Amino acid sequence: MMGDYIISCCSTADLSKERFVKRKIQYVCFHFTLDGKEYLDDLGISISPEELYRRMLDGEEAKTSQISVGEYEDFFEKNLKEGKDILHVTLSTGISGTYNSACVARDELLERYPDRKIYVVDSLGASSGYGLLMDTLADMRDSGLGIDELYQWVEENKLYLHHWFFSTDLTFYIKGGRISKTAGFIGSVMGICPFLNVNSEGRLILREKVRPRKKVIRKIVEKMEQNARDGLDYSEKCFMCHSLCMEDAQAVASLVEEKFKNLNGNVEIFPIGTTIGSHTGPGTVALFFWGGKREQ
Repeated sequence: MMGDYIISCCSTADLSKERFVKRKIQYVCFHFTLDGKEYLDDLGISISPEELYRRMLDGEEAKTSQISVGEYEDFFEKNLKEGKDILHVTLSTGISGTYNSACVARDELLERYPDRKIYVVDSLGASSGYGLLMDTLADMRDSGLGIDELYQWVEENKLYLHHWFFSTDLTFYIKGGRISKTAGFIGSVMGICPFLNVNSEGRLILREKVRPRKKVIRKIVEKMEQNARDGLDYSEKCFMCHSLCMEDAQAVASLVEEKFKNLNGNVEIFPIGTTIGSHTGPGTVALFFWGGKREQ
């Protein structure tokens, strides 16, 4: 069955290029501009996430742009020409309009390839949480699931994937208008860390303000204890990502591995890519796992 269709996503799933290749997951790249020059979000080939954050800290402005309808058409059509059906999962509609562009491209292509299937799914997720969703779909595809069954499964199960984030650097939350300058200044002086998650509409929601840093590291692991499938007996994969703060990410991962003895492998840590990172800036850590259904 695996040869009959491909699974694909956007580069904003924030896995490594090696992981995408190994799992046979195709991807299409977002764009970003840095100091007025446009680049592809091509998993660090053009610019590494580390260079992006350094240049942002030096004052260069980063902006992102989504994948165009034409780019989606080109990306999809090369597979259709090979006789492959497509299951494409996009970055959350709560964050980007890329899902709509993918749907327009799908509708136009199905007129030319009426015998093929193109499923477009709104992940309602982001970064390596969206990546964990794709990795799980690759597992299910490899087990022999057909495209129709896989499409039905992802639509029914995507909200069981939890995304929890915290940030220790408020600079770019203030720049992006998510936190006022006054609140940001007070928060920075007091060491306050925004604690967020992705809700059932795929939007990033501020849930609490936590201080100090050691407490927020414990807090994010507590959320996994409260929400993970089977609690401390959780036996599935756990992914993380970070933006230029590997020490904090490793502290969280160590705590997760200490508490959850039945994990499927070690916690895997990826860098937040250049599209998502253009909005978070450095200092963000995120934790992803399967649990109960996400609520508002």
